[in-house]
Amino acid sequence: MAERPALVLLPGLLCDHAAWAGQTSGLADIADPTVGDLYGFDSIQSMAASVLSKAPERFALAGHSMGARVALEIMRLAPERVTHLALLDTGIHPRQPGEVEKRGALVETARRAGMAAMAADWLPPMVHPAGVAPAIMQDMMDMVCRATPDIFAGQQQALLDRPDAAASLHAIACPVLVGVGRQDVWSPLSQHETIVAHIAGAVLVVFENSGHMAPMERPAAVTAAMRSWLGA
Repeated sequence: MAERPALVLLPGLLCDHAAWAGQTSGLADIADPTVGDLYGFDSIQSMAASVLSKAPERFALAGHSMGARVALEIMRLAPERVTHLALLDTGIHPRQPGEVEKRGALVETARRAGMAAMAADWLPPMVHPAGVAPAIMQDMMDMVCRATPDIFAGQQQALLDRPDAAASLHAIACPVLVGVGRQDVWSPLSQHETIVAHIAGAVLVVFENSGHMAPMERPAAVTAAMRSWLGA
């Protein structure tokens, strides 16, 4: 039997292995999935370097939200090591007006009132407006609360100082999946259409009835799209 190809999954802001649970189980028959640890860093560049230091020589790469920003930095640093690239619920825009204040206010809430209080305000707008099953929302809350305010602050600083993700899109030559929840108001469909327009041959998939947390909200749909992508 042929060895299963390596698949590195990169989680988003305040996310960990739980964000990719549906895909690590759903793709285990055709790939060898591992979830990168993006805790403890304060730059996208240092996150990318850490992932590359632990990854096999050749691997498929998928990133969600902040993790997709890290994936694009990996593509800039070592494109020859990546066989397939998936970018989910993300963007390539630079820092926006008011972003420093908005991100800083979330960190201040986490430090003052705790991660659970911050998550209670931050998470609901991330998901489908009709909401998600209580068990899934609890999984998200538990995931956020595994992080600390210091981890949160570092990741927010990394996003504020993010490198130009658009500059090297035209050079990406491997099979690319770009996916987004239809109801993702944090990283809307239009941002993903922009990404696809800059990468030759990229495939855009829209996950219906899903907000920003598509891998957790619609795990079967995301897994199906990734299965097709890995077969490209």
